Amino acid sequence: MLYLERRPAAPLDRFVRMLWLTRAPAIEHRRERILPNGCVQLILNLERDQLCDCPACGPDVPVAPAIVVGGRSVYEIISSADMADLMGVIFEPDGFALFAGDRVDLFSNRSIDLECAWGAQTRALRDGLRATANLEKRFACLEVFLLERWKARADRRRVEQAEVVRYALDRFGRAPALTTVRAVARSTGWSERRFSQVFREEVGHSPKVWCRIQRFQRAVRLLHAGADVRWAELALDCGFYDQSHFANEFRAFSGVDATTYSAHKTQWANHIRVD
Repeated sequence: MLYLERRPAAPLDRFVRMLWLTRAPAIEHRRERILPNGCVQLILNLERDQLCDCPACGPDVPVAPAIVVGGRSVYEIISSADMADLMGVIFEPDGFALFAGDRVDLFSNRSIDLECAWGAQTRALRDGLRATANLEKRFACLEVFLLERWKARADRRRVEQAEVVRYALDRFGRAPALTTVRAVARSTGWSERRFSQVFREEVGHSPKVWCRIQRFQRAVRLLHAGADVRWAELALDCGFYDQSHFANEFRAFSGVDATTYSAHKTQWANHIRVD
């Protein structure tokens, strides 16, 4: 298995968290469960002219080879066959708003054909990526594509909204279990209703759902790292009320319990072997 990551150069690094590439043509298990992290991604299959849509039950269904995966608040199932030659982009929590062409919450918990979202230029992008076997050139090609789209849309972003959302994400990130939506809204000078609406449209989830996802993600990171702590201690450390609250939230987001996660985790914190 080959897996590479690249952090884009400025100014893209403000909006794009990571470019990644994987070549894993011989994975033994057929499917993987992907846990929600709330961030928008682009996925491009460079091996085949389709990706597989994998419902929890039933056969795989072919879908477009390049998609926008909106920020998710529930798990999804993917086919490991797609990982034979795959590239992707992970946006910062508020980064996709500049690229979206629409409200970010309209993408949430959906996978949309990238060509439908961004036009025929995305077909040329995928053709260009497939035309070279040089992995560094592939990263450079993808970065140039994103930079050109950034340049085309940078002057259309509403600066005040972007600044408020960035500030809120910072506040929630520093203390997601202690910072309330009402307190952050008040500190911006906006009403709680207006703040929640703008946050949802720019990030893809309401502030409350976003904080729940980040609390869940903290637990995932600790479990993936092999943290040797009692469940009750882990629950409190991650900001849950108690162990029962942790167990319920973990299953709500992942579809499995924490013990199953630990037994079936992969090299990626948000991937679990299914079969």
